[in-house]
Amino acid sequence: MRVYLAGPDVFMPDPHERAAVLKALCTKHGLVGVSPLDALAHEPEAWAGLHEPYRIARRNEAHIASCAALVANLTPFRGPSADVGTVFELGYMRALGRPVYGWTNSHTSFTTRTRAFLNMDDDSGDIDDNGMQVENFGPLADNLMIDSAIAASGGVLIRHPNCPDDEHWTEFGAFELCLATLRSRPQRP
Repeated sequence: MRVYLAGPDVFMPDPHERAAVLKALCTKHGLVGVSPLDALAHEPEAWAGLHEPYRIARRNEAHIASCAALVANLTPFRGPSADVGTVFELGYMRALGRPVYGWTNSHTSFTTRTRAFLNMDDDSGDIDDNGMQVENFGPLADNLMIDSAIAASGGVLIRHPNCPDDEHWTEFGAFELCLATLRSRPQRP
């Protein structure tokens, strides 16, 4: 089964090396990992004239469409939430009606992370300094749309229970558990 590997991993100092590690772990679990960095076989000639960011987006969408499932690294990236591009890819796969799985090395809830990011104290309730409500749905790992999309697709979101902060980008236990869970589930047509 081909699995698209969504996540901010492409921004790491060694993105190709990291993609190789993730793909090797997929192989270990009987899956074929597809990285956003992979070349696209038979890229349409019409894309040659596109500005590079648009060509990358089209390539990633084509990779996603070629896969049976998506596994997203939802470890918070540059803020309290998952990488926005990863979230788009997750939604794209969900719209295709295919299973979406997620993993994160953050064990704290989205609400807790958001409140810390905004320097909100316990007395401020759920309203930030701009008078806007902070999403508070208890233990959700991220925005309600992310957790909900994964659950509705038949996938799961695996949270590392106690990953040290200095290992958020080097620990793959939650990723492997996500792959094992995906592999153990009956495949959809």
